[in-house]
Amino acid sequence: MKLYRLYRRQSLRLSLSEAWYFFSSPHHLNDITPEFFNVRITSDVPDRIYAGLLIAYRMKAVFGFPMTWLSEISHCDEPNYFIYQQRIGPFKFWSHEVRLTEQGQDVVLEDIMFYAMPLGWLGVILNQLLIADRLDRIFAVRRDYIKAKWGSDD
Repeated sequence: MKLYRLYRRQSLRLSLSEAWYFFSSPHHLNDITPEFFNVRITSDVPDRIYAGLLIAYRMKAVFGFPMTWLSEISHCDEPNYFIYQQRIGPFKFWSHEVRLTEQGQDVVLEDIMFYAMPLGWLGVILNQLLIADRLDRIFAVRRDYIKAKWGSDD
C-alpha cells in the first residue's frame, strides 16, 4: 500500500479561539471547499466537535458521481488540534490533522494528511492522473478563502 502525505501551512491574522471556532465547526466546511466538491453534511452535527464524533457527508468529488463519506473525529485537543479519519469513503485510508499554533499576533494553521488509494496499481495511476490534483485544488481554494477573509503572510 502506497501512503501519500500532504502538508499545508498558513498564517492567519486572528486569535487562537477565533481560529478554533471556525476550523473545528463542521458548519463551516462548505465555506472552505470548492463548489466542484459539492459536499453536504447528512448527519446532525453539534456546534463543537469532540473525540468520537461521527460526521456523514455526501459529495460529488470525482466526475460528479455521488459518494458517501463517514468521518470520525478521532482526537480533539481544543484549541490546539483535531484529527479526523475516514471510516467509510473513497480512500483505503485517510487521516487529516488540523493543528493551530499561536505565533506572535497570528495563528499558524497546519494541515497534515495521509492517505492511501484503493485498487492497487490502478489507484496509484488514478492518484497521479486525478486525485492528487483535486486535493491540491481543494487546498488552494481553502488557502485563497483564508487569505481573503483573514489575511495571510503565506
